[in-house]
Amino acid sequence: MSYSEKRKEGEANTALLGKNSPEVMGGFQELHKKIMETTAISVKEKELVALGISIAIRCEGCILAHVNAAKKAGVTLEEIYGVIEVAILMSGGPGTAYGGIAAAYAEEVYK
Repeated sequence: MSYSEKRKEGEANTALLGKNSPEVMGGFQELHKKIMETTAISVKEKELVALGISIAIRCEGCILAHVNAAKKAGVTLEEIYGVIEVAILMSGGPGTAYGGIAAAYAEEVYK
């Protein structure tokens, strides 16, 4: 399964949660919307931070979502790799493994 297919599967899973837990997912979506409003840091910067955290906490679905959102926010492929490098610095071997997932998906998305 490609990372793009995994991303679509994740979206379907999130929709299922929204259908069966509308208050929780609605609250989460509202929180996400509020946080992503431009404040002291831009949406682009927020997506870079979110991607780095996603790698460090080893959340594949989060990585896929934030690589996608980062591209939409204007993040370059070079910036993606910069964040991966910092995540590796901060989380060692696991950062390397999950950074590799981010790199592979970014290469798909940025083609």
